[in-house]
Formats: sequence, C-alpha cells, structure tokens
Amino acid sequence: MFVDDVKIHVKAGRGGNGACSFRREKYVPRGGPDGGDGGNGGHVVMVASRRLTTLLDLRYQQQYEAKDGEPGGGSRCHGKTAEDVVIRVPLGTIVKDEHTGEILADLTVEGQSHIVARGGRGGRGNSHFATPTVQVPTRADPGGPGEERWLHLELKLLADVGLVGFPNAGKSTLIATISAARPKIADYPFTTLVPNLGVVSWGEESSFVVADIPGLIEGAHAGKGLGTQFLRHIERTSFLLHLVDISEWADDPVTSFETLRHELGAYDSTLKTRPFAVVGTKLDVKGNGKRLDELKAFCKKKRIKFFAISSATREGLGTLVPYVGERVATLRAACETVS
Repeated sequence: MFVDDVKIHVKAGRGGNGACSFRREKYVPRGGPDGGDGGNGGHVVMVASRRLTTLLDLRYQQQYEAKDGEPGGGSRCHGKTAEDVVIRVPLGTIVKDEHTGEILADLTVEGQSHIVARGGRGGRGNSHFATPTVQVPTRADPGGPGEERWLHLELKLLADVGLVGFPNAGKSTLIATISAARPKIADYPFTTLVPNLGVVSWGEESSFVVADIPGLIEGAHAGKGLGTQFLRHIERTSFLLHLVDISEWADDPVTSFETLRHELGAYDSTLKTRPFAVVGTKLDVKGNGKRLDELKAFCKKKRIKFFAISSATREGLGTLVPYVGERVATLRAACETVS
C-alpha cells in the first residue's frame, strides 16, 4: 500500500533529577555535597532512508515516546542518558508541526536526520551549589521536560522526470517499458491509483528516475477525482513529459494538452515554467493519423519539443529516452553549479 501522508505523535524523554547527597566516609569528616547530575532524556529523531518508499509503517504506529533520563546518584555519579528513538522515513519526506504548520525538516538525502522532539536536560545535583557561605546545600534541580508534539508527515517522491497525462494516456505502459517498474496496467481509466517510480538506464553508465503520477483529470487542482492527492509528487521533478493519447478513438489532443497545462498551473504556477516535452502515445493505433498531425503541428507552431511513440512496439523510444537523459543531465549540472 502506498501511503504518502500521515500524522504521528512524538514525545521526548524527561531529564533525570539531580541528586542531593553528602559524602559519608570513614576518616573523612565534613565530606560535603556529592550529588550527581541526572541524565538527559532521549530525543526523537527522524532519519531519511532510501530503503523505504512509503510512510505505511507510520500509519499503523502513530505514537513514539523516548525514555526518561536516569536520576543522579551519590559520589557525583551522573544518571544515564536515555537512548534516542529513531524513526526512519523515505527520502523526500517533509516534516511539519501539525498545529503551527511550520516545516521542521525536509529530508532528501540518505542518512539526513533531524531531532523532531528534544529530550529534557538532566537536573544538576547539589554538588554544584556549594559555596563558601552555603557549604551544606540541600538543593538539587529536577530534570527538564521533553518536547511533545503532533507531526504531519508528507512524502514527495524524488524523481528526475514526471509523467503527466489523463487516465489511460499510457503512462504506466511507458514506465513499464523503459524501466524495471511493474505497475498495474489495464485498458480502463484510473487503473493506476498510486505513483510508481522507475529507473531508466541510457548511454553507457547513465540513468534517471521517472515518476508516473496518477489521477490527473480536469478539475484535479480543485479536488476532483483524486484531487491534489498525488499532484505534490510532481513538485520535485526537474523535467516533465506530457503524455497525450493520439489513438484514433482519443479526444482532441490539442485540447487535452492545454487542459493538462491549465491543471498544472492552477495547482502550482511554477510548474508551467518547468522544462517539458510533449509525447504522443499509442502510435501503433493512430488510425488515419489525423490526431497525430494536429498535435504535431500545434507543437511545431508553439516551438514545443514533440515525440510520437508506441510503448507496445517500442517505436520512437530510441529517440525519446536519450533526449530525456541528456536534458536531465543538463539540469543536474545546472543545479550543481548553482549550489
């Protein structure tokens, strides 16, 4: 099951109390205060891991609580600091405070971590409070409380290329053809109900990651169909492929393309400025080629890069894949230069 949106409750451990103790040893009169400090409470830490692809585990376990630090002891013995609770999440997870909406972390790199609930500090023992005038202090600090909060976790897939198109435009078939991904494929709309990721190899040692984004229909930005449930996954892609059905029974391809562009812009205006290309799909069933010619002429007029492919026969893929690979490599290099 693909889960990309959950709420969890985290509670860090309380710090251990400081000890109030006095040294009592034979032949050592007036030993003085020797109370040790309490240990710190455990943190709750979130760590990004590429081994995970969904937030499913966090849907079934929503409570995470770290242990308290141990209290201090005599002879200036410090209490033991509690161990941290580590929550592993997929790369691309955004962590927000549920009540304030503040973004606490955006975990996009393997091993990247963030303390989402900080443990309380251990209290000081009475050995810290001895002075020339107060030589027998009976004061010791209590441990501090740990942080506690509700978190909203949102997963945005990390992919180089996003496949966008209306249901049954051929997105799943394309990603299954050019990568090892095996999404469910059928000849009816809304076959794909979750995003799929696939790694596409091209050239000698190059590759890029493709995301198949389902559920895009007219009015999706306003909540129709699957609404904005999966549109968020397009935000992290650097290049978009607009898939338009050009088969003989398809709707007007130019209208379909313009509707796609409108939906993306209505959801996030920055998506309309993102590099993209148009792909006419189902070339093997184009009929008299009228819809293919219409879309091709439109793209030529608008100076939009256009490809016509058939995932079933692999026609056109030998041109499309290297082009996308080169564009992704160029965009990666540009990002590295800026950073």
